[in-house]
Amino acid sequence: MEGAIHNIDLIIIGVYFIAVMLIGLYVARGTKTGEDLFLGGRTFGWGIIGLSLFASNISTTTIIGLSGAAYSSGIVQSVYEWMTGIPLIIAALIFIPLYLRSRITTIPEFLELRFDRRSRKFFSVVTIFTSIVVDTAGGLYAGAIVLKAFFPDLVIWQTTLVLALVAGIYTAFGGLKAVVYTDAIQAIILIFGCSVLAYLMFEKLDFSWENVLAAAPDGHLSIIRPADDSSLPWPGLILAVPILGFWYWTTNQYIVQRILGARDINNARWGVILASFLKIVPLFIMVIPGTMAIGLFPGLDNADQVFPTAVMNILPVGLIGVVLAGLISAIMSSVDSTLNSASTLLVVDFVKTRNPDITDKETVKYGRMTTLILMAVAAIWAPMIENFGGIWAYLQQMFSIIVPPIAVLFLVGVFYKRGNKEGAYATLIWGTIGGIILFVLGQLGYWPLHYVYNVGIMVVISALLFILVSRATPAPSGEQIELYTYKKDLINAGMENVPWYKDYRYQIVLLLVVIGYFTVVFA
Repeated sequence: MEGAIHNIDLIIIGVYFIAVMLIGLYVARGTKTGEDLFLGGRTFGWGIIGLSLFASNISTTTIIGLSGAAYSSGIVQSVYEWMTGIPLIIAALIFIPLYLRSRITTIPEFLELRFDRRSRKFFSVVTIFTSIVVDTAGGLYAGAIVLKAFFPDLVIWQTTLVLALVAGIYTAFGGLKAVVYTDAIQAIILIFGCSVLAYLMFEKLDFSWENVLAAAPDGHLSIIRPADDSSLPWPGLILAVPILGFWYWTTNQYIVQRILGARDINNARWGVILASFLKIVPLFIMVIPGTMAIGLFPGLDNADQVFPTAVMNILPVGLIGVVLAGLISAIMSSVDSTLNSASTLLVVDFVKTRNPDITDKETVKYGRMTTLILMAVAAIWAPMIENFGGIWAYLQQMFSIIVPPIAVLFLVGVFYKRGNKEGAYATLIWGTIGGIILFVLGQLGYWPLHYVYNVGIMVVISALLFILVSRATPAPSGEQIELYTYKKDLINAGMENVPWYKDYRYQIVLLLVVIGYFTVVFA
């Protein structure tokens, strides 16, 4: 990797760090209640929601991973990006009105309303663990590794500590409002920086799509892969991508929390639709540039070096600083989101359920304390990931264990009115155990199927378990059925006197057309 970081680039990065911290602390001045800290006072408009959803989802592993995968194995992994719209459409049609009508603060809280407290606690514990040990610590470690590629003298533990401190401090004091406002800025910087890089790379190829195709191997730009493909076999497009996407975008606390903070149902829906369109953008500014790099930088041994190599060899002084600021943005926006959501879960699902009469001032104090404590845990754990080698990759596959039973409780639970608390709890326990068994058998070589097949298998098993146990035990209460299951009026909620161009249903149709178009083009 040629090139060097200029002082101008370092100044830009430094200014960015200071600006983000000051904005976060400025927002903190208005954070006085638990609802302010955890939901931004429920005041968010659609633009802030959409930009924040996009930024919190894009991590350094996304940027480096997408470009690297496009260089080495093709664009198939990017299908998770542009098909984000499918689960978000489901959220807009059904779950957003259910969540907002319930006035919940955490997603596990909805499970208590629909089923019982056992399901809430189980889901909350699993989410807190994955948020800190996998998402936050993983984001810090991956971010430090990426920054080390640009700054070889960096020490991993020191880098993770600095990143954790900056994100942790403004998150602890500013809460969700600080998170979404800084996320919005970070999203704009990220899109701008990566767009400039993509443009300049295409310019090096004479703006010729034929030149891009000529350098890429056959099938590199196709998302349809053989059933035994190691990256994403085609059945995974049906069995895993929709389920994993539904869990992530509709039931994952750190994503859905900014939707819960919307000022009304329409802004929540418009926000998720904006995020869906924005998620198509990485195809052009992260994925296709990885394919362009095949012709520009042939023979790279490590696909993870594609993005750093392109930045250092393509961009002029100054723009390198902007793109690196965007890269740091990706780290910060993921870390601040997971910290805030884990703190929310701890305080709302555990502290407040034990002490329901605590004051707003005490709630804010607990929220800030837990954020700082979790920040410290993630910062301490992050450097240790290096010692686990392949085990850390296995942890990423653990999502195929926890997702199926959770997805079933939400997807089946809101439609199957006979579903009850016994069926829900049995599904969480035995569905998770079943997933663990398949995972262990796979690691020992006794279960040869790709993990995306496991997702589909465990969804079917979990759904059958949920239905059978529910039918064999007493029915849920009338209130649980009336308020927390699907009814046709959910789709029309908030549509009174809304002009056609603001009707989210027309926007969904346009989104489906765009997703369908790119799916056909890259099939």
